[in-house]
Amino acid sequence: MSIPFARISLDGNEMRYVREVIESGWLTSAAKVQELERRFARAVGCSHAIAVNSCTSALHLALEALGVEAGDRVLVPTMTFTATAEVIRYMQADPVFLDVEYGTCLLTPDILREAVRRRPQAKTLIVVHYGGQAAGMLAGSGGPGIVAVCRENGIRIIEDAAHAFPAREGDAMVGTLGDIACFSFYANKTITTGEGGMVTTASDDYAARMRVMRLHGIDRDIWSRFTAEKPSWEYDVVAPGFKYNMPDINAAVGLAQLERAEAMRAERQRCARFYLDRLADVPGLDLPRIRARHEDHAWHLFPVVLNERSSISRDRCIERLAEKGIGTSVHYKPLHRMTYYRKTYNLRPGDFPGAEKTWRGCISLPIYPSLKNEELEFVCRSIREIVGT
Repeated sequence: MSIPFARISLDGNEMRYVREVIESGWLTSAAKVQELERRFARAVGCSHAIAVNSCTSALHLALEALGVEAGDRVLVPTMTFTATAEVIRYMQADPVFLDVEYGTCLLTPDILREAVRRRPQAKTLIVVHYGGQAAGMLAGSGGPGIVAVCRENGIRIIEDAAHAFPAREGDAMVGTLGDIACFSFYANKTITTGEGGMVTTASDDYAARMRVMRLHGIDRDIWSRFTAEKPSWEYDVVAPGFKYNMPDINAAVGLAQLERAEAMRAERQRCARFYLDRLADVPGLDLPRIRARHEDHAWHLFPVVLNERSSISRDRCIERLAEKGIGTSVHYKPLHRMTYYRKTYNLRPGDFPGAEKTWRGCISLPIYPSLKNEELEFVCRSIREIVGT
């Protein structure tokens, strides 16, 4: 078989909506963007949704809106993509890297509480909902959640929800748990616009600032300038902003994807349950620990870890799976191991035991709506053959 790591599902209204944009003659940010923002805000249950050209842009806008400045310290887990930390450096602020829990790759209230004790000057947190599972944001059987720890210590929360739409914790959707949330619509994400992202917030002030800053700091959007009943060329630049707006063609794809978001999530859940059932007893293989109800998980990733009892290395296992036509990935090489962050902040692997234990053996398996049961069976059979020997 040939089973890629990711396969995009484009069997809805994508072509129809893109055609409507092309026929309109207006390709940049316009009606489709506005409609996507309205529908996404409704899906998440938030007051404001602001479409941008990437999740990286969303994170940058979020930090700027919160007033993060040069020399500030921002808490961020080490087990994430570099974009989560690089945007902190855009502000000339400094990331403070935190460990994650083994099994979930999530930041926990206990890890955060210890970080706050050691770095009380840090007043912003970027929490990553790794793999599509919400971090422990709300109070549970183990005590206060991440939100409570932050509120007690005057820490603003940005949710890096690049993996986590649609996901929830309890009755709350990811995207409403912090001050600002940032979503990715990259090609391999749970819903896609090809390239793109979204920012959500309940704050009128944050939303107004991010809308201005996403397009050069201009106080009016292009669409209204050229389509109002009494169009006017005049505008003002109120801040040195960025070029982060989403084009209408991308939004057209996103609207079609949003219509099927829950159906696609359910299909990814089917894949996850297949893996959890078929791989439960493989020696030397740790499956992800699921702290959420399966229906509350977005299932962007299905990461497994070859532990110290495994008879094969992670890299050799990836090679053997590739020989069988099975694509995989690694999420992630932790940021404390990346040359720039390691040298700039003098980071030591021993300070991140959860991330290190994960990193040594982590492999992400294919998980997407069009993955057939016979393909899943082939993946599981191949893993049992390779790892179980």
